[in-house]
Amino acid sequence: MELIHLIYCSAITADELSKQELDVILDQSRINNDQAEITGMLLYDSGSFFQVLEGDQKMVEAVYEKIVKDTRHQNVTKLIMEPIEERAFGHWSMGYPRVTKKELTEIEGLNDFFVSGKSFMQLEQGRAKTLLNAFQQGKWRV
Repeated sequence: MELIHLIYCSAITADELSKQELDVILDQSRINNDQAEITGMLLYDSGSFFQVLEGDQKMVEAVYEKIVKDTRHQNVTKLIMEPIEERAFGHWSMGYPRVTKKELTEIEGLNDFFVSGKSFMQLEQGRAKTLLNAFQQGKWRV
């Protein structure tokens, strides 16, 4: 088994997701990911997603392809796909840390990005890794 993580961002096709709609997505993702032995985390803010998927390369790629075809997503953009030695979110079938825009602006290396009102859709690979590292080690893991 080749362990990888795949990080992508996407925009929703609706104007905004309600808390209930997001909860349905999270519940279904957790069930599907658990069955596929995929772990990871999801962030949602202002109509865009940032997601990390970890697991066997074939399983992660299969889940990603479903996401690409999901009509609730648009502009799905793969930021990073690379081998990893161990899972960063091994205890989360799909973690969803509730983080505020203010907290995002406090992440070193991202403060100027989120202060200027940019969304996850505008992240490039370097800042995606900065965000990933913040969540691997940050207070949101509790």
